Amino acid sequence: MSASRISKRVRAVPKSGIRRFFDLASSVEDIISLGVGEPDFCTPWHIREACIYSLETGRTSYTSNYGLLELRERISQHYRSRYGLDYSPEKEVLITTGVSEGLDIAMRSLIDPGDEVLIVEPCYVSYVPTVSFAGGVPVYVSTSQEGGFVPTYEDICSKITQKTKLLVLNYPNNPTGAVLTKRALKEVADAAIEHDLLVVSDEVYCELTYEGTHTCLAQLDGMRERTVVLNGFSKSHAMTGLRIGYALAPPDIIEAMMTVHQYTMLCAPITAQIGAMEAIENGQDAVSSMRREYDRRRRFMLARLNKIGLPCFEAKGAFYLFPSVENTGLSAEEFTERLLQQEHVVVVPGDVFGPSGRGHVRCSYATSLEHLKVAAERMERFVEECSRH
Repeated sequence: MSASRISKRVRAVPKSGIRRFFDLASSVEDIISLGVGEPDFCTPWHIREACIYSLETGRTSYTSNYGLLELRERISQHYRSRYGLDYSPEKEVLITTGVSEGLDIAMRSLIDPGDEVLIVEPCYVSYVPTVSFAGGVPVYVSTSQEGGFVPTYEDICSKITQKTKLLVLNYPNNPTGAVLTKRALKEVADAAIEHDLLVVSDEVYCELTYEGTHTCLAQLDGMRERTVVLNGFSKSHAMTGLRIGYALAPPDIIEAMMTVHQYTMLCAPITAQIGAMEAIENGQDAVSSMRREYDRRRRFMLARLNKIGLPCFEAKGAFYLFPSVENTGLSAEEFTERLLQQEHVVVVPGDVFGPSGRGHVRCSYATSLEHLKVAAERMERFVEECSRH
């Protein structure tokens, strides 16, 4: 049967550009991968122990569609103490199967066919497809290295039409590592309020902020009622495989998201929810320890990339660096493929994260310092070889 068995909406979305390089890398030996957006730490033992104990005591059932009330209460308390925000555990918190599911059900709950959705880019590769799957029209808001990969009020307003309903924001940012100061967030908030936009704010990297403190977008005046905050435990607590995230939003939005959630996931896995309770209650020391180590790697890799001749924006969050490779005379894709074939180092071409990523590559430093040192030596040799041709 022809490809018409598959919906036009799905056929129109290309496969992840990141995945293609993982497939290429799998066929090469002696690989050092800077391509994976996943902590190299194991989930802290006390969290694993909580998961194991939950299994030993037979806690293997469904939970409420909203998630365990005890976990929602802990998340609510965390946001009250950390950000001064009050979210009702009963009506304004939804436990999801990772932030990815939270993103998907937010889009499907908020977007009608034809609605335009502003996406600040370079951005995580799932944003555009989830908008498209929901029938929306993705509209890029571009940023640049010169501007610190931060959108301005004018950048956002210039893309708004009568069809614009939603803005998607991610900070600290994947892939650039950019963070938004409170002042920069104020410009986003001004644009959203003035044009009556909803905002989906993906803050999954908030614990990996190296300078200053993270400001939650919902803290700003007038933003709590129009913001869906997405967050989770994958990056902060090295719990990627447990797939546990959450959404915070006004009751009408959470109820709508729960409706989609209950017909797709039903509920997040109870074992992961119990692990998340332990993480949020007793996991801060582990988070601080991992953040210090990521910061050490960030400083090392930033200095090395600039010395090599790959000018790099000073990322202040997440665990990515986003250097320019234009000095080599190669496109980002050519650079990535040749670096892989010649030096067995995996990075990801910036183009896959949006048009503003052209001429850049994403380097994850969520791998050991020893591996980063070897990767930097290989990249230096590769760049020197490029300069001779």
